[in-house]
Amino acid sequence: MDKDFYQSVFDLVKLIPKGRVCTYGLIARSLGSPQAARVVGYAMNKSLQADGGIPAHRVVNRLGMLSGKHYFSTETRMQELLEKEGHKIINDQIQNLDKVIWNPLLELD
Repeated sequence: MDKDFYQSVFDLVKLIPKGRVCTYGLIARSLGSPQAARVVGYAMNKSLQADGGIPAHRVVNRLGMLSGKHYFSTETRMQELLEKEGHKIINDQIQNLDKVIWNPLLELD
């Protein structure tokens, strides 16, 4: 994927409200590329290398697992940021995912 796709991912992730999370797949689908969930993950990794105010910690896998945690400054940083926003996490998994999921396909005009 090109830089324009990454920028679209970044722009969408910036819209995820505090206290909510989105999945790689939902982001990919909402951008019209349903097969690009892995590329969304690459974009989140890239976003951590720049200081662009992108809340990459709010992007989890389809099961609510903190699958991107290894790319943060420490192994626990992603969880710390999510807990600070009120999330309960057990064994690297967001609890009550169905209540905190943010689906841009449903919530954006």
